[in-house]
Amino acid sequence: MAEKEENIIKGIKLLVTGHKATDFIVSWSFHILFAVLLLVLIATLPSQATAAPAVITPGIATGPIRLDGRLDEPEWQHAAVIATLTQQSPVPGGHTPYHTEVRLLMNRDNIYIGIRNFDPEPGKIAVHTLKRDGNLRGDDSVTIVFDTFLDHRSGFFFRINAAGARQDGLVSGPGEWSLDWDGIWNARTRRTKTGWTAEIVIPAKSLRFTPGLKMWGFNVQRFVARTRTTLRWVGASLNASFFDLRRAGLIAGVDKLQQGLGLDITPFVSLLANTGFGSGKGDVSNSGGVDIRYNLTPELTAIATVNTSFGETEVDSGQVNLTRFPLFFPEKRPFFTQGSNQFTFGLGLGGQFIPFFSRRIGLFNGGRVPINFGLKILGRQGPLGIAVLDVDTRSGAGVPGTNMAAGRLTYDINSHLRLGTIFTHGDPDGVNNNSLIGADAVWRTSTFRGNKNLALGAWTARSAGTLAAGRRSGWGIGADYPNDLWYISAHIDQFGEALNPALGFLPRPGTIQYRAGLAYKPRPSKGAFSWVRQFFFEAFYNRVDQLNGPTQSWRLFTAPINIQTQSGEHFEVNWMPQFERLDQPFEISPGVIIPPGRYRFTRFRAEFQTARTRSWRIGARIRFGTFYTGRLVEVQKFITWTTLSGKLSLGITLEDDSGRLPEGNFVKRLWQGRANYAFTPDLIFSSFTQFDTDTGTLGMNNRLRWTIEPGRNIFIVWNRNWKRPLNGGLYNLQPEAEQFLIKLLWTFRS
Repeated sequence: MAEKEENIIKGIKLLVTGHKATDFIVSWSFHILFAVLLLVLIATLPSQATAAPAVITPGIATGPIRLDGRLDEPEWQHAAVIATLTQQSPVPGGHTPYHTEVRLLMNRDNIYIGIRNFDPEPGKIAVHTLKRDGNLRGDDSVTIVFDTFLDHRSGFFFRINAAGARQDGLVSGPGEWSLDWDGIWNARTRRTKTGWTAEIVIPAKSLRFTPGLKMWGFNVQRFVARTRTTLRWVGASLNASFFDLRRAGLIAGVDKLQQGLGLDITPFVSLLANTGFGSGKGDVSNSGGVDIRYNLTPELTAIATVNTSFGETEVDSGQVNLTRFPLFFPEKRPFFTQGSNQFTFGLGLGGQFIPFFSRRIGLFNGGRVPINFGLKILGRQGPLGIAVLDVDTRSGAGVPGTNMAAGRLTYDINSHLRLGTIFTHGDPDGVNNNSLIGADAVWRTSTFRGNKNLALGAWTARSAGTLAAGRRSGWGIGADYPNDLWYISAHIDQFGEALNPALGFLPRPGTIQYRAGLAYKPRPSKGAFSWVRQFFFEAFYNRVDQLNGPTQSWRLFTAPINIQTQSGEHFEVNWMPQFERLDQPFEISPGVIIPPGRYRFTRFRAEFQTARTRSWRIGARIRFGTFYTGRLVEVQKFITWTTLSGKLSLGITLEDDSGRLPEGNFVKRLWQGRANYAFTPDLIFSSFTQFDTDTGTLGMNNRLRWTIEPGRNIFIVWNRNWKRPLNGGLYNLQPEAEQFLIKLLWTFRS
């Protein structure tokens, strides 16, 4: 009987996986059962009924709209009007002198948004950048968000500041957003005697949406930087994130929008020149390729790239690593960032575990691997979310060409519960076999105990292929209560020794990790602390245990003092006791090797930053205290300056870390400088220079981006690196590499 049952199990495995070698299903039963029981429990939690959302129907634009920020076309007189925005912060529903008027128009092809931002002191309007996707957190700005599938989870957002700088991105969940998308749209602003105005045009062809859907989620937010005042159309609770689409209003009449054929073709050509220092030889090459975007259905988009080139992408900002584990660097390459929010997995995993991380493709050990072609399919079909990626590379950076793929499917059971799966196949080294499959479930509500946010989640994953010995699976559960007065979080995650996401990111396999903490964040409104906008009293505990073994590390982070002032200044003091167990020697710096053992040490941190709204901004952070067998002092400081018009910005960041241990002393430095000059929001020069002692390299990245019109760009890039010899002085530099690139991208739409 036992043999018969074993054969049945093998047959099921063969039917599900298609081959005998994989064992994905083994040991999943417990994890899936646990997740199902958890979901049954949370699905029965009561939610309070909410009031009917606000609805607006745009007027019909029958004539042309000239995009100049004036709002003087007769069409605007027939627009639907949001006559006022409500203060959300610092006092929900409070009186505000910043009257805001939003007008909406629409035709078959475009959505037009006109905004009048009244300001009693227009000379104090803050602008710090004109750069595309620049940092607008210290600028007067307006943000628009659309939930085009009305799933209350995913959407598009568009933000402009008072100078017309554009920022756009994707919403992947309540409060979860990223700049991982560059859409084709346009905006113009104009300063007036009473404030500033804006005109925005968003083509329907730039969005994915459900055809025939009569309403989308919609919201508008204005931010007045100098007083840190936030105004919204709906969702004025302090517990409401603007990117929580469950709290958005509705925009009607969108079923009249037409996507057309839904075809974008973007050919590109580039000229690359390399200078060969040392060898005395350089080379000049040219290349070309094409990106194609096509709507398979109105909700489902295919994106293809051929002979992909990412030479115009900004270089990574360096980081100092004082740990035994790899650092995380964000994805910046346009093909991979498009739709990346649909690959988001689990609840609150962050850098603990990312099953699919696209930087594993096309990059290997610091070198670039050429990409022949890539294909993405992104979108939805009703409650089903679909994201599939396939990329083929050729030999480069010392590795052979290979094929790699990833996919993610999600299904919305109801407005609260989403189930999902994820898979990856391929190994960036081009030699080993690797696959991963996972499943997750996330339940969210914004009406817990009235208007509070609550999220619960569970996940499980398993690897197959060329793996080390040990458990190949992992699992986790977690809960988050992210609200304005109280933030509470608790997570448990287990990662097998052989859980190996070759196309993902997992810095500490073979561990079980516990994360829990809370923050109490009162807002004093009067009395001795009326100068404080918000306190943050925090305590977060992380512990990492070896599977079936001892504790490897723990850390308690506390913030007895953490203050944001009414004007935006930030003061913080932290106490951070910590424990580390080293089973092997740890070379923290060349020649400085910390022996195996158990180490308990205590770190302290003090931090100060001036408000982001100021033209001059300074900040400093110092960490000090014991560190393994000795002491470590980490000092970070920065200064930035921006002209009032936002055209010119300069900044310097310096980090100097000095360790004094019995095993030896060490110094790690990371120095960075940035300069940006914007002739207009469409013509911007930026320069980024950095030096670090770990590599001994000084690198400079200069970029000129000219947006002739949305979707049509010219990039001119000049990179140069210098190397400091190990026995040379600090300023003894020798040229190492130089690169000059011109790239033209031109989008054709139909």
